[in-house]
Amino acid sequence: MLMAMIENIYETMNLRITETAFELHLRKIYPTRNILSMRETETVSGQECLDVQKKTDGSVNIIGEVATDPVASWMIQSAQVASKFTLFTHHAKTFPDLVTALRNSMLRAGVFKDERTAEEQVVQVLNFDIHLVKDFRGRRYIERVTECIPVKQKNEYTFDHRKEKTLEGKFDKFMDNATYYFSKTTNRELYHYQNILEYHDGTYVLTNKISDNNIREMMNNMDDIDAEEFAKFVERNWGAKVTRFAQDEQEDKTQIKKRGRKPVNQ
Repeated sequence: MLMAMIENIYETMNLRITETAFELHLRKIYPTRNILSMRETETVSGQECLDVQKKTDGSVNIIGEVATDPVASWMIQSAQVASKFTLFTHHAKTFPDLVTALRNSMLRAGVFKDERTAEEQVVQVLNFDIHLVKDFRGRRYIERVTECIPVKQKNEYTFDHRKEKTLEGKFDKFMDNATYYFSKTTNRELYHYQNILEYHDGTYVLTNKISDNNIREMMNNMDDIDAEEFAKFVERNWGAKVTRFAQDEQEDKTQIKKRGRKPVNQ
């Protein structure tokens, strides 16, 4: 499936491949594409390959298979810098298992020492999980497409204790903030996940709408024709109207309003 997905990536995007063993053979399948493939050797580490790829003007990084702890570290690095997005394969059975496995790999590799910090980094780079299964008849199919939505933490502390006249009142307000602090520290949810597409009885069913942030990011990386078709798809299936660069346009209008000028309608 990873090989087939390359066909739907714009040809203007340069592909950078990192594998522990050459398995994809994308340069043979797509000879007209700008593809640079690397693998570690006895004298050149995978990390050095990744460092070189960062300087080769790549648009898409592809990790053949995240099967070891160092490879998981490469995947996180490539997804955070030097590319528009990263594709990789993994053998986790569920989405929480995927997050847990990558988090534990980051800890074992020594990249992070704290579990929550490692998990935060993982969920920041996992946008979508396409889960394939093989049944007992030998059929391979996509069982579900899952979206990862990182939870943004809000500062909900209050300063109401300043308004209290008595020591008991101030102490109560302090305890409210302390309770919120400890609950945020110990029981904080780092992400939500939802299935966008599911396979039911021989057909695919759309279940949940893609989050607005991911819709906007997807449209911003499409050409005009694809963006228009995708906007129609979202409106047709989820009843939501979306526009390209909507957030940027709103921010521009806000800045103009702050300067005391009226926005010009185009």
